[in-house]
Amino acid sequence: MKIIPAIDLIDGKCVRLTQGDYARQKTYNEDPLEVAQQFEDAGLDRLHLVDLDGARAGKVVNWKVLEKLAVKTQLTIDFGGGIKQDDDIRAVFESGAAMATVGSMAVKQPAVFHGWLGRYGSERLLLGADVKEEKIAVSGWTEDTDILVYDFIRDQMAAGVTRLFCTDISRDGLLEGPALELYRQIIGQFPGLHFIASGGVSTVDDLVQLKEIGCRGAIVGKAIYEGKIKISDLRSIC
Repeated sequence: MKIIPAIDLIDGKCVRLTQGDYARQKTYNEDPLEVAQQFEDAGLDRLHLVDLDGARAGKVVNWKVLEKLAVKTQLTIDFGGGIKQDDDIRAVFESGAAMATVGSMAVKQPAVFHGWLGRYGSERLLLGADVKEEKIAVSGWTEDTDILVYDFIRDQMAAGVTRLFCTDISRDGLLEGPALELYRQIIGQFPGLHFIASGGVSTVDDLVQLKEIGCRGAIVGKAIYEGKIKISDLRSIC
């Protein structure tokens, strides 16, 4: 299982939100490069980089931070937040991202998203599924839908998606453990999916359990910044 540390960006700084609420924001470091280099020095090789300014603005904002991290580290970076148009995804790849992370677009404008799949390939598109009570939520978790996550995944895989990460909104940023049962059901129904867990990880034991149920990756954020998990411990889980 690949451990994927996360950096969330607001005003170019490393922050975390609780349950996606911009009013519940905490800044951990003003230099994302310093944080990324700590991950790299610990032997990690992946990074989940989220442009929260971009997500709120509806267009990519922190592409210069992406460019800086891509140039000054060897990390394989997936970048998301505000990717809405062809120019956005093009800028993300030109700035050094290995993968573009897309969520709401797959729900609201599936034709555009599927066009990107055809143009760039499934290896370069990481689909994000934000889930509330087994149903998809969109637009930064502000809009609920009636789409069951299992139906959503089935439809997207039929369109060519091979990589997906799932966040249980009720657990994100709370350090109360991941949604093991939800993830177990998804993995059981879609064994061919490159599935990445996100949200709720608070201990190394959480990561061990995610590995045991078959997750191909796990995104870890707040637990690192709050000192619940040491960066040096992450390497042993990979």
